[in-house]
Amino acid sequence: MIITTTPQIEGRRITRYCGVVAGEAILGANVFKDLFAGLRDIVGGRSATYERELQRAREIALKELEERAQELGANAVVGVDLDYEVLGQGNGMLMVSASGTAVVLE
Repeated sequence: MIITTTPQIEGRRITRYCGVVAGEAILGANVFKDLFAGLRDIVGGRSATYERELQRAREIALKELEERAQELGANAVVGVDLDYEVLGQGNGMLMVSASGTAVVLE
């Protein structure tokens, strides 16, 4: 399945719009405690542990997006947008959401 942030795919014609699809992943407070406990992991202002967790959450959100598109009979998702939100009491959770338009390409 093609998943892209662009509104169309060069050289491919969209034959059907199936609808908006989304996928989400939420990292809980324990993840943040573990991440901040590993601050010694920071090199050059970046935390490899934190980046790995964000990457994992992004992959989960995109996988859910793909599964929902397949359920609608789509073979691509265009116009994908990724959002990151801090949630919960004391901002103890992070949500990564991916949304886009499921389409069928010729």
